[in-house]
Amino acid sequence: MDAKVNIQSYMQQLGEQARAAARVLAGVESGKKNKALLAIADAIQSQQAVLLEANAKDLQAGKENGLDDALLDRLALNPERVQGMVDGIHQIVALADPVGEITDLSYRESGIQVGKMRVPLGVIGIIYESRPNVTADAAALCLKSGNAAILRGGSEAAHSNQAIAQCIQSGLKAADLPVECVQVVETTDREAVGKLITMPKYVDVIVPRGGKGLIERVSKDASVPVIKHLHGVCHVYIDGKADIDKATAIAFNSKTQRYGTCNTMETLLVDTAIADKVLPILGKMYTDKGVELRGCEQTQKILSNAIAATDADWDEEYLAPILSIRVVNGIDEAIEHCHQHSSGHTESIVTEDYTLARRFLAEVDSSSVMVNASTRFADGFEYGLGAEIGISTDKIHVRGPVGLEGLTSQKYIVLGNGHIRQ
Repeated sequence: MDAKVNIQSYMQQLGEQARAAARVLAGVESGKKNKALLAIADAIQSQQAVLLEANAKDLQAGKENGLDDALLDRLALNPERVQGMVDGIHQIVALADPVGEITDLSYRESGIQVGKMRVPLGVIGIIYESRPNVTADAAALCLKSGNAAILRGGSEAAHSNQAIAQCIQSGLKAADLPVECVQVVETTDREAVGKLITMPKYVDVIVPRGGKGLIERVSKDASVPVIKHLHGVCHVYIDGKADIDKATAIAFNSKTQRYGTCNTMETLLVDTAIADKVLPILGKMYTDKGVELRGCEQTQKILSNAIAATDADWDEEYLAPILSIRVVNGIDEAIEHCHQHSSGHTESIVTEDYTLARRFLAEVDSSSVMVNASTRFADGFEYGLGAEIGISTDKIHVRGPVGLEGLTSQKYIVLGNGHIRQ
């Protein structure tokens, strides 16, 4: 794209085209959407060499620009990851289409029938970093849910994203759908993001996927509604009546199954009644795994290798082999700690006490609350939603993993037969 492009007019053009495409998509039957998705998957598979060549350019530029190994890994495509994009699209094809579903239909005294119909949100703007596979995932989710999409990936993946965009356009053409149903922003100018998040006339919702800095910026500056989570400070609480074997397995898996995910446990809470029994076992497991332990005063007395936790540690999303541990005096203290320090993502209780489990479920205010299960299950695929576009810690419109249904809304419908209000 010409570097001298007028960002405002360019983004407005994308918005106008997306709005027109969304009106077309709203009336497209599920079979046609699936046809487009299958054609996109076929194009990605057949163009694997082209995608890998484009990705190699991004990787080379990333190395020259000093991207660290973790970012380069997220940026990289290989045959397995390309196949992962294809498989992900096939999974979305297999999911039930929520659009058009009618629920709660009932007769009123007047004789009319009133119900709700599930409908697309309209135009979704998605802003993301690094991972080029998000381009395919986001396009497929938006298309299946009947939404037009404007995708703005990070500049570090520009070549990869445009190559995937060509596959998407090929699939849309094959199904005789407007190519403007999915538009990938071509300019790497950061001003494009500022414009995208301030176009409520054309964009119905923004979904930012990336680091805390990106999400904070979008949340602060957007005049379009945002589906987001800033970070994942997740907790596991081991109750005094927990089964030791369950507790150690869940707490270990929640932290070490993967370090760099938003549903990884960052703080372990342990009831003082069981701390002397469970912490020595877990302490050895974590130390053997190379996890740095930061604890409260009581934790340090039990685990000699735990360093003192600071006030800041209780609010930290480490995304690393570091864990904060606090010994608490029962469930009330555990719930209060979650209220003070949780990011509202995921919390889990390990207990054999049904009454305490019910209290935890009712009183902990997070998008996912679990009993006797690892926080790592807080994921759209694990919940049976298929692919997800992100996890929302907001409370309005959608909360938790955002799958197809989360990209739709409901409107009231009324069925009559010449009825008039008396």
